[in-house]
Amino acid sequence: MQGAFIASMGIVISKILGIMYVIPFYAIIGEQGGALYGYAYNIYSIFLSLSTAGVPLAVSKIISEYNALGYYKEKERAFKIAKRLLTIIGVICFLVLFIFAREIAMLIIGNVEGGNTLSDVTAVIRVISFSILVVPILSVYRGYLQGHKYITPTSVSQILEQIVRVTIIIVGSYLSLRLFNLGLPTAVGVALFGATVGSLCSYLYLVNKVFKNKKQLNIDANQEERASVTTKEIIMKILCYSLPFVFGDLFKSLYNSVDTFLLIRTLVNGLGFAAIDAESIMSVISTWGNKLNMIVIAVGTGFTVSIIPNITYSLVKKDYKDIKKKINKTFKITLFVTLPMVVGLSFLSEPVWQVFYGASKYGPKVFSFSIFTALLTVTLSLCTTILLTLKDYKIMFTTLIIGLITNAILDVPLIYLFNYLKLPPYYGATAATILGNLVSIIIVIVFLYKKYDIDFFKSYKLFFKIISSIALMLLGLTLLKYIVPFSNDRIVSLFITILYSLVGAAIYFCVTFKTKAIHEVFGNNIFDVIKKKLKLNNLKKAN
Repeated sequence: MQGAFIASMGIVISKILGIMYVIPFYAIIGEQGGALYGYAYNIYSIFLSLSTAGVPLAVSKIISEYNALGYYKEKERAFKIAKRLLTIIGVICFLVLFIFAREIAMLIIGNVEGGNTLSDVTAVIRVISFSILVVPILSVYRGYLQGHKYITPTSVSQILEQIVRVTIIIVGSYLSLRLFNLGLPTAVGVALFGATVGSLCSYLYLVNKVFKNKKQLNIDANQEERASVTTKEIIMKILCYSLPFVFGDLFKSLYNSVDTFLLIRTLVNGLGFAAIDAESIMSVISTWGNKLNMIVIAVGTGFTVSIIPNITYSLVKKDYKDIKKKINKTFKITLFVTLPMVVGLSFLSEPVWQVFYGASKYGPKVFSFSIFTALLTVTLSLCTTILLTLKDYKIMFTTLIIGLITNAILDVPLIYLFNYLKLPPYYGATAATILGNLVSIIIVIVFLYKKYDIDFFKSYKLFFKIISSIALMLLGLTLLKYIVPFSNDRIVSLFITILYSLVGAAIYFCVTFKTKAIHEVFGNNIFDVIKKKLKLNNLKKAN
């Protein structure tokens, strides 16, 4: 419990830092700088997925296994092999990204002129590529310590990495642009280099922890016990444990990168948008709006993480009835919590954007629709996690590939379709992302129904209750808007956001309580449990 709490706190603090830094960062580099930052970071995420995803888990499982058996030499050999393997993979990914940066930049912006130049995009991609030399080996050290159940150092390393990164992003970009007048590309490059420095500081911290605790880490080692484990077996274990997560993360990164490759050129070359306007729109989708989407994704991730050990436990016992129950319950909770959040943030797109970023021509418009991708991202992440836990890798890969292809094929046609319908054409790109995710989710739902008899459609009454509750919430907020209208003032917008959030949450809670939807999701005795917990805590305090 202590380890879980510390790990959760590390994630929460990292997420908060990741969301809050965008306020000063946006004020420094603006929308054009955000587009440039997003170009580099989306491409970096693809290569990062290839070089690190699933590695901490794979190393952790191997180290834990050998440690339990007392195989000290084999455990340390596995650690060294993992370091060598990930160093090689990291160097290869770095070289590809660094050498072919110009070609990648050409794929992103092509011959578009009037915004960020080809050389600017090339330069920032090369800057971020250096981080890939450090992050893979860092992930091995995290897995090594997690395998020994040393949770605190890995959580501290995540927070340390984020603090250093955020500090360099804000201070470095400010000094580069405002004090030394080095230009926007340099400021963005310095901000991106924060990822390398942050991961390096985190790496040095973990190396020091491993060195200082070497005796403690091997206190239970049985020096006489021998294991006939070959290098090939260790490498295969690392690959088998990590590859499903690598592909899962890779496809998530590719989803985010489809718009990066297609949107700018379609808007500029196809529909006659000015390059600076197209990049402003792109910056909302790839960077600024995406940061606000993390509010929803962070909440949904909690449910995703918690389901893994629960389903694994039932799977080991071959209790498929319990697996069915847990999956159904998780989907219900995720939908119940995240759907009203998404709709509420869409309704409040103007004041929320004003609070975080100030006035913007495209920001609130783009964000009001793109926030719905967060709901689909959370749901698809939940689906892939369930398939990974159940070891249904084939269907997971299939569904992700089909969803990605759907997104890529529909992206440009939907942009033109929305433009033909006199709707904002950039909504077409978001619609393509939503449909791509939706196709993947539907395939998973059908698969779970056929293989595990998990029928989500039986919950249609609950879904109707949730939708009705959200509709009444929107009605209440719309009426409130006549009394307390939105404002262009940043401080006023903050209070408006808080007020509307409280009123919306109250309406949603009251309606779901009245319709018994909240009882159906969390159980009929949910409030009795909460009352008992509160009474118990009060008694402890009194004592």
